[in-house]
Amino acid sequence: MVEKYALLPDEIDEKSLEMVEASLPDSLDLTSDERFVVCRIVRAEGDPHIAESIRFSPGAVGRGIAALRNGAPVLTDVRMVEVGISKAMLPGLGVVTHCRIDTTEVAQRAQRESTTRSVAAIRELAPLMNGAVMAIGNAPTALLALLDLLGEGANQPAVVLGMPVGFVACAESKEELERSSVPFITIRGRRGGSSAAAAAVNAMLILAGKQAGT
Repeated sequence: MVEKYALLPDEIDEKSLEMVEASLPDSLDLTSDERFVVCRIVRAEGDPHIAESIRFSPGAVGRGIAALRNGAPVLTDVRMVEVGISKAMLPGLGVVTHCRIDTTEVAQRAQRESTTRSVAAIRELAPLMNGAVMAIGNAPTALLALLDLLGEGANQPAVVLGMPVGFVACAESKEELERSSVPFITIRGRRGGSSAAAAAVNAMLILAGKQAGT
């Protein structure tokens, strides 16, 4: 079966992106960088229809690329997003990732504040948010906690990738993100997830690396 179907990694990458490009709706009105991000998300999700639900605030991708070129950190709500980010691309740009979801501090904070670990983890990341790339791919409550922090005057990230998945408050959290002033990339409705958020980060890392010549 491997000999029949498998390709080398570079061949898989090239062929899959060609297939994604061919599957995208003609109605999409995107910049070249936005289209690159959309293709990576579609490939990660295996669903061309999700492209129609992806939304960008004006200039959001450019802000994310610029932040990564300047070595801004990537903050994630869960480890699943963090481990999906390409470690090979981080050193060349001087980028590091941070996630607090499974730390003792977050567990203690969640208990102390009678909240969830997802909320507590975002609150723990608040001191690192200024100019960062924020990737939320799991709990809608993490995105809501971030929006609360911003509403209270916390330092603003360069861009928020708001892509939680689920049913309870999921679509609503993304609607609130779109109504906020923070630059964003999101997937409307209930779809999203860690793979989509990591794919969006990786797409911007690739574009930042190309601009930086790394």
